[in-house]
Formats: sequence, structure tokens, C-alpha cells
Amino acid sequence: MSVLASYVANKRIIVNCGAGGVGKTTASAALALAGARMGRRVLVLTIDPSKRLAETLGVARNEPEPLPLPEERQRAAGIVPPGSLSAWVLHPGLVTERVIRTLTRTEEEAQRMLQNRVYRNVTHMVAGIQEYAAVQALHDLVSSGNYDLVVLDTPPSRNALNFLEAPSRLARFLDGRIFKLFLPRSGILTGAATRLIWKIVATVFGEDFFREFQSFLQLFSGILGTVNVNARTLKARLQRTDVAFLLVTAPSREAIREAFHFEERIRELNLPFGGFILNRSRVPDAELKFPDESLLPEAATPYHVSALSKLIALAEEERAGAAQDIAFLARLKERTLGAVPALAVPEIPGGVDDMKSLSKLVDWLVARGFADRRAPA
Repeated sequence: MSVLASYVANKRIIVNCGAGGVGKTTASAALALAGARMGRRVLVLTIDPSKRLAETLGVARNEPEPLPLPEERQRAAGIVPPGSLSAWVLHPGLVTERVIRTLTRTEEEAQRMLQNRVYRNVTHMVAGIQEYAAVQALHDLVSSGNYDLVVLDTPPSRNALNFLEAPSRLARFLDGRIFKLFLPRSGILTGAATRLIWKIVATVFGEDFFREFQSFLQLFSGILGTVNVNARTLKARLQRTDVAFLLVTAPSREAIREAFHFEERIRELNLPFGGFILNRSRVPDAELKFPDESLLPEAATPYHVSALSKLIALAEEERAGAAQDIAFLARLKERTLGAVPALAVPEIPGGVDDMKSLSKLVDWLVARGFADRRAPA
């Protein structure tokens, strides 16, 4: 079994990181499909899949819960029970609402938060709340026991790993002096000075808004303790040995630099780095037979010779491209010093836009993925 196949067969969480446009979402879908074919109950969480890939998986945006792929698609993909594949396009607002319901003590308190105008308009501005919500949802889904493997496709951003630091940023916001100033009966100012500040703010923004603002801060302060406790649990969960962080990159200098940035962040956070995937590469082309005069028939005409000459010129371009991608792969391997593997994945002709082409990518990943390394448990 290849190393990558072993990850799919044994890990509980696989997190795919990388810049935008490198095929990270497609790789996530392929790994999830591979796990389902192995008989595992798999969920792939993605942020914003391409329209064609979404149609291939049969997923839609803004669903409140993960949904299994239609049975006919699962059968077409070679998935048989007990294997199953579900997908969920993470919508930040819905995920945050889900977490608010988890963190608040009662349904009444949850409704007060969700219906608060300040919450609805500024939650996305509070540093860390949406990232925290996403990783909390990931933890809940893994802990539910409904899935054997969860594959997370992170946002295409250099800050995609910020969700691990989101709780501490939330804590800094909620513990700040300005924040405490506006909490009823707990401000750092007292008496007339406090009432004066409240009166000025209420005059500027309106009494109703100011009351909702206070209510919003009060509710948030109430869940701070839960957030901090959960933060330690979440980070510890992602540092366990049944988790693998994979870096998906493309054969370009900029993409490789981005991959190295992600790798540094993963190591700084003491997360289990599983290896590099060099996607859409021409490395496998180097194994192809190069055209030569042996292809010419015995009675070769000038047209045959001309055609072979043009074919050789095209092959030279492909060989040069393969050599460049081999050099990129060598940089990835050199970077890891052999501690973790690196894999070059070819570009699937015509792109991955249906279950058949996605299955081809799965076959490559499982059969060849990290095959030059001994598979870990």
C-alpha cells in the first residue's frame, strides 16, 4: 500500500492546504472518494468548489448539514456499503450559527444572539469567529461517530491556518479594555463618567442600537469561557497522529514558495505534516517513450519524415517541461530531508469535471501516491 493510500485508509482527518488555483479542492474530493471506495464513511468539507466539480459530486451551497452523494453517483464511483461519501460546502454564516447554538446555554440565548442586529452585521469583522466556527464544526463532525474520515479543503489563502489561532484572537477581543467599557455594570469607568460615555454613544448611534450592542457584547462575554476551553481541545485534536496535513501545490515558482510558507506554519503549530502533492505536473511524462526514427515505416516518404520531425519537436517541449517539473519535485523532496514524502500527480486530460475523470485521479493517487516510501500506520 502506498503512503497516501495508507493515510486515506487509517487517518481520521486529512487537511489539504495550499494556494488558490492549484487543484486543492479536486485533490480533496479525490482523497475522499478513495476512502469511500475502501469501505470508509467519508465526509469532504470544502469552501467553494468549482461549478463543474460541485455538479460532479452533486453538492449544493447553503445546506445546513452535510449531505450524502446521490446513490447513483456513489454506485458510478465504485462505492459500495459500508463505504459512503458525503459532502458539505461550508457556508461561513451557517457554520457560525451552528456553533453559536452549541456554545450558548439555552435556545432562548441562542435566538437572542442570532437575531441581534449587531451580530448579523459585524460577526464577520470579529477576528477569528468564522475560522473558529469552521474548526469547531470539523471537530464536532469527527466526534459525532458518523464518519471514519473527514477531508477538509481549506480556503485558498496564506492565512488558511489562522483558524488554529482564532480562539486566542477572540479572547484578546473579548478581554480588551474597550470591550469591557461597554458591558453593563462591569466597565472600567464608574459612576458619572461611565454614564456619560454611554449617553454619548447612545446619542450618536441611537438608544436601540446601543442596547443591542451591549446585549451582543454581553452574550459574547458569556461564551468566552467555553471558547477558551474548546480552543485547547481543538488544537490538541489536530495535533494527534491520526491527522495528516497535506500541502497541494503546482509546478511554478510562486506556488512552490506558497507551499513552503504553509509548511513553515504547519511546523510552527506542531501539526502532523504528511507531505507534498505536486499537482498537474508533467513529471510522469518523463517515463514515456521518446519518438525516434524507429517509428518510420520501411518505405518512409518525405511526409512521414516531416511528420516525425514535428512530433519530435513537440516531444522535446514536453520533455523540457517534464524536466522543469522534476526539478520542482526535487526541491520539495530536498525541503523535507526525506522526513515526509512528496508526490507528483499528472494533469488529467480534459480536466476533472465528471465522476469518470475524478476516478482516474483516484486510481493514480492510490496506486502511485507516495509509493516510494514505506506506508505508516
